[in-house]
Amino acid sequence: MALNPLFILLALLACAVLISAADLYKVLELDKSASEQDIKKAYKRLSRRYHPDKNNDPGAEDKFVEVAHAYEVLSDPTKRQIYDRHGEEGLKAHEGGQHQYTNPFDVFSQFFGGGFQAQEQVRRGPTSISEFEVSLADIYNGASIDFMIKKRVLCDHCRGSGAASDGDIHSCPDCGGSGVRVVKQQIFPGMFAQSQVTCNKCGGRGRIIARLCPACGGHKVLEHTAHFTLDVPRGAPEGHEVVFEGEGDESPDWEPGDVVLRVRSRSEKGGWRRKESSLYWKETIGIDEALLGFTRNLTHLDGRLVPLVRKGVTQPGFVQNIKGEGMPLFNHPTAHGDLFVEYNVVLPTQLSKETRQGLAEAFHGKSHRSHSEL
Repeated sequence: MALNPLFILLALLACAVLISAADLYKVLELDKSASEQDIKKAYKRLSRRYHPDKNNDPGAEDKFVEVAHAYEVLSDPTKRQIYDRHGEEGLKAHEGGQHQYTNPFDVFSQFFGGGFQAQEQVRRGPTSISEFEVSLADIYNGASIDFMIKKRVLCDHCRGSGAASDGDIHSCPDCGGSGVRVVKQQIFPGMFAQSQVTCNKCGGRGRIIARLCPACGGHKVLEHTAHFTLDVPRGAPEGHEVVFEGEGDESPDWEPGDVVLRVRSRSEKGGWRRKESSLYWKETIGIDEALLGFTRNLTHLDGRLVPLVRKGVTQPGFVQNIKGEGMPLFNHPTAHGDLFVEYNVVLPTQLSKETRQGLAEAFHGKSHRSHSEL
């Protein structure tokens, strides 16, 4: 989608007041202790989310501008230091009394080396897909659940080079840095053929490392436990996927893939069951309630009390349909499915003489009394 330069300028001016009042760390969803790598990862994730070519939601363009400005300031060590000490006013003074707002699309292009088309040419790492079980109450009410994932991250010491320092990386002497060597093979006497093979010394990388990084031992990556928060929307369908973009294993050879969690309700013995937008509950009643009727309260998944009222006889296995007390409909949280309550009638294990007599009279009349006492 091509955007008019005048529109971009107007968007910048419209956001200037908002940006000046915003906490740039909060714009990138970071705290002040964020590392340079954290800032890059946050910009990468948020700029993709709010880019006008990918997001048509109202306000996405303004958010895209805010994210670009926050990254422009915090990724520059000098600007970041001034901002941390003196805030936006300090930046204004440093820049001669006014902010020099860079075109956010230029920032995006510089970061990714061109638009989305260039991104697609970058090699992507594998996507991790996992099942994530939550309680049915969390799906009914919506929840934010903290969890941890072990993954590989670039070594902070060598930044993925595998070398102790930049000075320990040298061009391979065998291939001259090309990664391949020309091999001459004799076919017949006086006749030779040339072919290119991968350099054995550098493994085709064109570089050799004199001293390995002491932190990662030359592996370039380290094991890391990352903390995330899973936001479960109300009424999420079984298998609902939540994508954490670019949070897969890191490597100097590729862009990190995604982490995908498929949300499913945890199977529980007895109690609540779900089928799409419907909820199912088994309620146990006594023989007296089955015959005479009853009024009970069922504690719903959100803590509300739902009255269960039966008048007259309730047969074992009878299912009562309560409209509008099922699961919230996904993306329509004010609408609900139905609740189905199945009644299980429990008979007493033994009867007293008086109870037997009373039942005999109720079912057979007083004339049966003498027979029941035999």
